[in-house]
Amino acid sequence: MIGVIVPAHNEEALIAQCLAALLEAARHHELAGEVVRIVVVLDACNDFTGAIARAYGTQTLTLKARNVGIARAAGAALLLAQGARWLAFTDADSRVAPGWLAAQLALGADAVCGSIAVDDWSAHPLSVREYFRKTYVDADGHRHVHGANLGVSADAYRRAGGFPPLKCSEDVALVDRLIASGARIAWSAAPRVTTSARTAVRAHGGFGDTLAEWAAA
Repeated sequence: MIGVIVPAHNEEALIAQCLAALLEAARHHELAGEVVRIVVVLDACNDFTGAIARAYGTQTLTLKARNVGIARAAGAALLLAQGARWLAFTDADSRVAPGWLAAQLALGADAVCGSIAVDDWSAHPLSVREYFRKTYVDADGHRHVHGANLGVSADAYRRAGGFPPLKCSEDVALVDRLIASGARIAWSAAPRVTTSARTAVRAHGGFGDTLAEWAAA
C-alpha cells in the first residue's frame, strides 16, 4: 500500500482541489491497481476542512499541535501501522500531477525530493516572480526540499527516525536525517506539484515567508 499524508490547518478553501488531484494520481495506470490511502491530518482546524476531506473519502486524523512536523509524523505513523510501503507527502494548498506517485516510485530511490511550480504570482510584485525564475532550479539534480513534493520508503523513513517535531523546516530536517542514515535520494523534477504563492501563510518560516522576504528585499 502507498500512503499519502496531507497536513492541514484551516484549509477549507483549497483542500478539495488538493484531494481531487491526489485521487487522480492514485488511479494512475502505472500503479497497477495498488491501494493508495490518503490521510488529511487536521491540525487545530476550526473550519470545514475535515468535512470536505471526509466527503472525498479520505481518512482524517485530528490533532491540536499547531506543528507541521508533528502533523506529518502523526500521519506517517498512522499509515505505517496500516501497512504502507511508501509514504508521499504534499500540502493542502498544492496540486499533484496525475503521474506524481508513479514518478516517485519509478525512480527506484529510498527517498525522492521533487521540485515545485507556482500556480499564481498575482499576490506578489513582478520582482519576486523574476527572482524565482532566475534562481530556482526546476530540473533533475536540484537540491530543493519541499514538504509539498516529498516521498520516502517506509524502511528508509523508519531508519532515519521520521520527522522531528518542528514548526517549520521539518522537511529539510527529515532529508538531513535520511542523508545521515545513508539513504539513496533522488533529486528529481519528474514528480510534478503545483503549489500556492499565497501571502496568508500557514507555517511560518516556510515557502510563503520566503516569498515575502524576497518581496521586502
